[in-house]
Amino acid sequence: MRRACLIAWAELALMVRSRVALIGVIALLLLSTIAAATSYTHMAQERLGRIANQTETDALFEAQPARHPHRMVHYGSYVYRPIGTLAGFDPGIDPFSGTTLYLEGHRQNSATISAVRENSSLMRFGQLTPAFVLQTLAPLLLIFLGFSMITRERTHGSLRLLLSSGVTARDIILGKTLALGSVGLVAIAPAWLTLVLMAIVMPSEAGAAAMIGLGYGLYMLIWVVGIIAASALARSGQAALLILIGIWCFVAVVAPRGAAELANRLEPLESRAATDLTIQAELRQLGDSHNPDDPFFAAFKARTLAHYGVTKVEDLPFNFRGAVSAEGEALTSRLFAMHFAELATTQRAQSNIVANLSIVSPALAVRRVSMAGAGTDLETHLRFLQQSEAHRFAMVQYLNGLHRDRLSLADDAARSKDPKAEQRTRIGATNWAKVPDFEFKPTSAADRLSAAITPILILALWLGATVILAGWSGRVLAGRAL
Repeated sequence: MRRACLIAWAELALMVRSRVALIGVIALLLLSTIAAATSYTHMAQERLGRIANQTETDALFEAQPARHPHRMVHYGSYVYRPIGTLAGFDPGIDPFSGTTLYLEGHRQNSATISAVRENSSLMRFGQLTPAFVLQTLAPLLLIFLGFSMITRERTHGSLRLLLSSGVTARDIILGKTLALGSVGLVAIAPAWLTLVLMAIVMPSEAGAAAMIGLGYGLYMLIWVVGIIAASALARSGQAALLILIGIWCFVAVVAPRGAAELANRLEPLESRAATDLTIQAELRQLGDSHNPDDPFFAAFKARTLAHYGVTKVEDLPFNFRGAVSAEGEALTSRLFAMHFAELATTQRAQSNIVANLSIVSPALAVRRVSMAGAGTDLETHLRFLQQSEAHRFAMVQYLNGLHRDRLSLADDAARSKDPKAEQRTRIGATNWAKVPDFEFKPTSAADRLSAAITPILILALWLGATVILAGWSGRVLAGRAL
């Protein structure tokens, strides 16, 4: 170990003397620091912006004047997806999935206003976040700094001199790994520091922050050990650089995008327009609450009259029109829930395909750890959609209940012809304030930790494989020197 440390120290001293290497290390440190600072600042502003928008939207809804309850059903409201506390480290699918959802009666809308759609197409390559820097840029710089660490010794003729002086190939491999690992530590230090600060500020997120830090630590080690192994196995620095650049392109660029495309081909997702057309066709088959002659609602009318023992809707103890609206909303919501379950099943199947492909790219595994720990993965988005739909249904049914219980059927039927009846069907604005505000309940820290365990194990397997490769490369290196 002493010999390995001396080799590492000598390699680091060489980096300091080499201005190019020193500039590269400093640039990586600055880039990591800037990414952490700007990303968290941006997410903090975005978080405050969404809170302000939600507050303003709720205030506008509650400030509406006296209206007919069904007018408020169609007036609707907006909900904004809150940003997770660790989203500044890795925004995950947040820039792609949409953040705003319009809630209205008889309709289930999709989330809109995503950063990728609202900004330039360059955002599709990746935002400058700690996760992007560590997943994509840091390995590239490690390659440029480490590809020639061992091939240089062979080219300069110092490899045989080291081996003849009692230094083993294992000492050389270990020493070079320690040197390049020190650079990797510099690269990951700002991200780790940020996670530590977040854990101190929010102790409930300490476990998730530790899991994210562990995942990226393993990921950086995989690159460090792999780069040294490639440098030992290659016959020249040029060959090592070309091989490592090719591996980086596949692991960090091609594999993530290729995995997503493969998942979409194996589990195709129906477009929103096609889904809407399917839902509308099925709704027409089930029943139309706006059509008084609809068979389903005619049967509903007969059941209701029989239940209350009357022969006409005017004798019911409530406004039958409001009851029809409530029944129609329940009918459509059940259909929405069925299609949402199908959508979620397909998206989870796509996510599982990408997860299974982590065996061919550690970048896919560390991305899963990062997004799961930060609460910016697919499951968080599906929870937002599910809870938003539950809130929409509760809001609409509350308004339908006002329509049913607070308005008379005679006034409701005559309001389009009688101005006085129309005025009587407008209820006080104080009723709008009684609609509960939307409160998103994110995935618990325990569930996020559980989701990150499998990709952590995959990263550990990758590290084990690169360590075995490095051990074999040491034997190859010794054989070539002899």
